[in-house]
Amino acid sequence: MDAGEYLEAAVRDVLTADESTVDDRVGYAALLLASAGAAGESDRLITHWHALTERPVTALVTGRLRARAWAMLFEARGRRPEWAAGLSPLDLDAEERSHTASVRKPVVPPGIVNGVVERIMPSRPDPAREALAASDLGAWAEHARGQQLPDVATLAATRQLAAHLVAGADPLGVSAQATGIASALIAALYERYPQHIGSWPDLVTAILRLRGDPRKPKPATVFDIDAAERRIGLRLPADFRDFLLTADGLPADVVFPRLLGAGELRAEGQVVIVSDPVTVLLARAGDGWRAMEVDPVLGTTVHQTFRRLLEHHLVLLAQSA
Repeated sequence: MDAGEYLEAAVRDVLTADESTVDDRVGYAALLLASAGAAGESDRLITHWHALTERPVTALVTGRLRARAWAMLFEARGRRPEWAAGLSPLDLDAEERSHTASVRKPVVPPGIVNGVVERIMPSRPDPAREALAASDLGAWAEHARGQQLPDVATLAATRQLAAHLVAGADPLGVSAQATGIASALIAALYERYPQHIGSWPDLVTAILRLRGDPRKPKPATVFDIDAAERRIGLRLPADFRDFLLTADGLPADVVFPRLLGAGELRAEGQVVIVSDPVTVLLARAGDGWRAMEVDPVLGTTVHQTFRRLLEHHLVLLAQSA
């Protein structure tokens, strides 16, 4: 399996294919990552897909085989992730018996009626299925690496091997690219399903979701903001006041500084410093305000409003996921 070629095709389908194909590609990718010991990246991908599409997770877990594969992985992990609440629990002992019988069943050549082929020609050997029947992960990997889309569902559904997969056996060698695969598909999902951000809570929630930060920010009070304005001697722009009433500052991430709360704001002349380190500023411009990002390498970027600055940050987060 060539991870680069696979990802290029998967991103293209997420951007351009019909909805059922999008779900199939995301479902396969999530199972691929989970089978490579990258459960966190798998969960992250599904969580973003669900938030953007609002479709039930059963759209990703289509068919008995995928459902069985996820059930075996959950057992090996020792827990079901939050997104799996929409999946029905399975009788794993019964599923194991069914799966064992299925991988040991001879493969019928395509185009031949089952009853006839058993009498007139031998069954077609399948090295991958034979390896799974023998719980031989190395033999399965040797055969599967040459396939464009290895059958990771049948692999993960093999109960004897699921624990090895969750522990990081990584038979296809994709764990090193797991974060890149998840991030590229998440970015494609955000491009296909752009955020229609209306309220300030929606914007802040979208930013934190992309950052992978589940914490809800504490809002400032009107009294906090009034006290900050008296202290710095300036009336803050209306959109920044609305931001503080939604979130009294935000923690930093890898590409954005920590935004200060109302009690930490300070001013130098007609410029209000709203971040630490000092890279995000609000500056008086005539009768209005401008929001500025100061980057020592890329230079200074000016935005019409503070909200525009955060919307720009949201777009960058979606692109990099």
